[in-house]
Amino acid sequence: MPERKQFRAIKGTRDILPPDSALWNWFEQTARDVFESYNFGEVRLPMFEETELFARSIGVETDVVSKEMYTFEDRGNIHVGFPETIEEVLVSNEAVQAAWQAGRIPHTMDNELRVNLIGHACGSISEEGAPALLRFISALHALDLGDSLTLRPEATASVCRAYIEHNLQALPGNAKLYYIGPMFRRERPQKGRYRQFYQIGAEVLGASDAPAIDAELLEMLLVFFHRVGLRRTTLYINSIGDKNCRPAYVELLRAELQKVKDRLGPDSQRRIETNPLRVLDSKIPEEQPIIEKLPRISGHLCDDCRAHFSKLKDELNLRGIEYVENWRLVRGLDYYTRTTFEVTAAGLGSQNAVCGGGRYDGLVELLGGPPTKGIGFAIGTDRSILSIEEGGNAPKLAGLAVYVAWMGPAAYPAAVRITRKLREAGLTVELPPEEMKFKKSLGLADKLGARYALIIGEDEVASASYTLKNLADAEQRKLSENDLLEYLESERRGSRA
Repeated sequence: MPERKQFRAIKGTRDILPPDSALWNWFEQTARDVFESYNFGEVRLPMFEETELFARSIGVETDVVSKEMYTFEDRGNIHVGFPETIEEVLVSNEAVQAAWQAGRIPHTMDNELRVNLIGHACGSISEEGAPALLRFISALHALDLGDSLTLRPEATASVCRAYIEHNLQALPGNAKLYYIGPMFRRERPQKGRYRQFYQIGAEVLGASDAPAIDAELLEMLLVFFHRVGLRRTTLYINSIGDKNCRPAYVELLRAELQKVKDRLGPDSQRRIETNPLRVLDSKIPEEQPIIEKLPRISGHLCDDCRAHFSKLKDELNLRGIEYVENWRLVRGLDYYTRTTFEVTAAGLGSQNAVCGGGRYDGLVELLGGPPTKGIGFAIGTDRSILSIEEGGNAPKLAGLAVYVAWMGPAAYPAAVRITRKLREAGLTVELPPEEMKFKKSLGLADKLGARYALIIGEDEVASASYTLKNLADAEQRKLSENDLLEYLESERRGSRA
């Protein structure tokens, strides 16, 4: 018998249970309502994509690609036979033979593959030949004969892939898309940060890079945050230039960083070569005085980027949107160009960003699509909801409206019928499956948080008049079935206190 084991959620993941899940549903539905009022449509994307999609779009040297992605081999595409001899296969497969001769045959493999292999190989190969067979199968995997797939660490690349694959550029106007769902990164779990985390994002893809598009996207974002009660937020904006002006600034920045390299930490030293802009995003206290003296990109923008950023600020002022310019706001992904932005919220400590985004003109082309302008953002659902809760702004969501306390065999059919009518009217109703004593039934209704208890006994059935008890103040009233339905439906619509 296998040893008994208590299974738990994997580190960095967690279960979202009622009533918390109701808060999450409300948060996501509010996003749908706001985004759709701006003519955005929802896109539902696969959980995993080809690894190369993320490597090419996000950047091989970024922390996301180099350290944090959950990547796996799609073994369903690997067809491994079990020959009589290893030599038989080596001579029939030039790629494997070359790998074997070059010494690229790994001597280890994961336990799952080992167990499956031994199970299949029993009786078909000698004991002496088993180690060689193990090395051979491992070599096949090392040769990347299967597809490399990755759980999505972000969704912009997937949206761009969908835009290209489904020829969305042929549709009239811009493609305005939003998404809701989980992402996956192998990060160190901390407050509001998980390895399976959730994002709500929006993207605009099309032929235009007009600053008004950027401004309206930011307006929509802030309208949503206001609608959900996310208070004490700050919008930071910046321009990081484009392919015409950023390369020269990056080289200038690299040269200046080389002069102070010995005063920087290991991560910043590494980024001097791979992505100097990311040094500006450092949170290490000892590095802040050094970074403050570095050249700022605002002084190195080309005329077009400077004009674009100036017009964006005009558009934000037109909409009454407050913002703070932050020259160090570069974002962590390679595909950003020109506009970058971030929203922070109180109550989350140093990791206080709840949303980030920017313009990524050229990303669609990089992924094999037509010339396309793009801008988008991603909201961290986990941290946003945490900030709302810690700020005391979580809404009091409607819970259980009616608990049906029925007593006696004759009352049960009436209780079933009335429960169905109440649910059809949009009310949340709990109907106990078995008869309970009156006092116990009302006690359970109270523990479940019901607003009302609907009392149905044989007398109520005979008189066709039912007792509705308000559990908050114990007020009771007798109502006919029609009056009961009318009263509770109007209470649900908010026409009664």
